[in-house]
Amino acid sequence: MEAGTVFTTISLIMIANACVLSVVSRDLPHTLRPAARSWQIGTVLIAGGCAVFAFGSSWPRPAMLVGANGPMALGLTVYYAAIQQFYNIRPKAWQFIPAVIATLGVLWFSLVTPSFQTRVVIVSIVWVWLMGASIWTLLFKSAGDTSLSRKILIGLIGVGLVFSSARVIAYLLMGVSSNFAVESGANWLNILSPMVLTVLPVVGTTAFLLMCSDNLRRRLEVVASTDYLTSLPNRRMLARAGEKRFRDAKVRHSGFAVAVIDIDNFKTVNDTHGHDVGDQVLVTVASLLREHSRKEDMVARSGGEEFTVLLNVEHHTTAVEAIERMRLAVEQARFVTGAVRIRVTISAGVAAYLPTDNTFEEIFRRADQALYSAKAAGRNRVENATVPHIGGQSIPMAPNLADAK
Repeated sequence: MEAGTVFTTISLIMIANACVLSVVSRDLPHTLRPAARSWQIGTVLIAGGCAVFAFGSSWPRPAMLVGANGPMALGLTVYYAAIQQFYNIRPKAWQFIPAVIATLGVLWFSLVTPSFQTRVVIVSIVWVWLMGASIWTLLFKSAGDTSLSRKILIGLIGVGLVFSSARVIAYLLMGVSSNFAVESGANWLNILSPMVLTVLPVVGTTAFLLMCSDNLRRRLEVVASTDYLTSLPNRRMLARAGEKRFRDAKVRHSGFAVAVIDIDNFKTVNDTHGHDVGDQVLVTVASLLREHSRKEDMVARSGGEEFTVLLNVEHHTTAVEAIERMRLAVEQARFVTGAVRIRVTISAGVAAYLPTDNTFEEIFRRADQALYSAKAAGRNRVENATVPHIGGQSIPMAPNLADAK
């Protein structure tokens, strides 16, 4: 098999992949389209370089070499930029310098001082640097992306990097002449090179599309589990997290607590000032609750003007103290709309996990009942749930901090 035939076949496959990516990218979110467009451009550039190797034999040799190697180095550069854009990293203009160096190096050492060895060293160094930079971005700038498609792409680029390094060493050890032609079938490495080095644009395009699909799936999961107004976890996410913490508490014999929080007289705010102001109050309260919670706690919007906090605590009083800090933060905050200052307060009920609890819902119901007690006692207070059925009566689990004020 001639190397030119291999280059021709692979360039056609890459062009087909680029066309598929062009069609699919139209259905991607606008935030992913720049990355998909860059990957498409990179694939077309590498395909163009392969096509020049396949059909440029009638060109002046320096022109053919520059026309083939330049687009391929530029294509790898654009791949690197596509990976950066995928992770919301803005590519820098200086990143194109290696491709320029490779192009000028090929031009000089094919036209002025012909030397195959020097050309292949320069081009290989640029390729290895670009692929290494792409792998580094995928490994360390991926923002917690653990998708299989990302790992596949890392593997594909890694294969290209290792082969490029081994290839230049092999050519140097072979002692080939200065006018050696990689597009000919005179050497077994000439046939193997296009097959291995073009795995990235051929199979890598599929891996990149899978990365886009995984990213879109994760975004949909976030949308499905996040409250659109406050960006807090919604009731669905709360239920999952609550069940997990309940199971952990059962297995590890650890403690946790649930607090149900409600904005006092929220209907009056909506009726008096309008729903837009009501939404602003919800967003502000959500922000305050999140700001005054600990990293290990979870604040969720469980519906309407109601919020729920899951607290990792070993002592009941610790949970009450944590919610009391949130209550004070809301009470002391300034809620201003136009020239009107709105007084906003919250009431809360807190319930701690008991070894006798059978489900997360039991703890949630106790916290909800404590919330009703807080409302009935005058609002703007934190009530601690009582332990059910101890000695034939219900007794409080911890002192009420609001009563001491």
